[in-house]
Amino acid sequence: MGVPQIGCDCAVCSSDDPRDRRTRTAALIQSGQTAVLIDTPPEIRLQLLAARVSRLDAVLYTHLHADHVHGIDDLRSISQLNRAVLPLFGPPQTIAHLERSFDYIFNDGVIPVPGTSKPRLAAHAIEADTSFTIGNVEVLPLEFEHGAAQVFGYRVGEIGYLTDVKRVSPHAIASLRGVKVLVLNALWWRQHPTHLSIEEAVEVAGAIGADRTFLTHLTHETSHRDLLARLPAGIEPGYDGLVVEAGG
Repeated sequence: MGVPQIGCDCAVCSSDDPRDRRTRTAALIQSGQTAVLIDTPPEIRLQLLAARVSRLDAVLYTHLHADHVHGIDDLRSISQLNRAVLPLFGPPQTIAHLERSFDYIFNDGVIPVPGTSKPRLAAHAIEADTSFTIGNVEVLPLEFEHGAAQVFGYRVGEIGYLTDVKRVSPHAIASLRGVKVLVLNALWWRQHPTHLSIEEAVEVAGAIGADRTFLTHLTHETSHRDLLARLPAGIEPGYDGLVVEAGG
């Protein structure tokens, strides 16, 4: 729900530490001239403005939940600036949901009223364990458990990105070994039916063995400062605006 959470005056929601102000989860991966966005949460406009992003080569979607897709219309500006159709990739369930829920974008029969516009996007369903390339980066989709939702995490070169997952299979761990940077969801310390807890995320991070692991999808139950003090070396909480270099 983001932090501060609506209607809450807890210590984290009231914190003056900017790292405790958390928008919904997204990431930008840049390699040379290639720029790939992961997910379009409701705050994606503000996130792209803060990161000074004006062009993208593609968007990867992890799954269909509102906090990961409902900023999709803000890709309108990107497609207009790039003067090109922007490709989107994601699990078949997610692509079908986007095409159904945002029919005005993907239905070629919906013609904008003269003087208006709509995002120029092309949606492509991809399969788990089948790699493909965007620009100069190789993308490997991996499938994970997240309740009833079909969720993909991604290995993009030396970066592993997993959000909204409950379990990480031995196959996925083997596919992610060798990444330098791992981004991993960790909702809170207690158990959750569809997300990794912080303790479970630490265990998964140890099995994958990235040089650095950043926890994401955090809630108002943990402050950045307190969580950082409790995590083992090599694992730290992410925060809005964080920039990390991977590879050499």
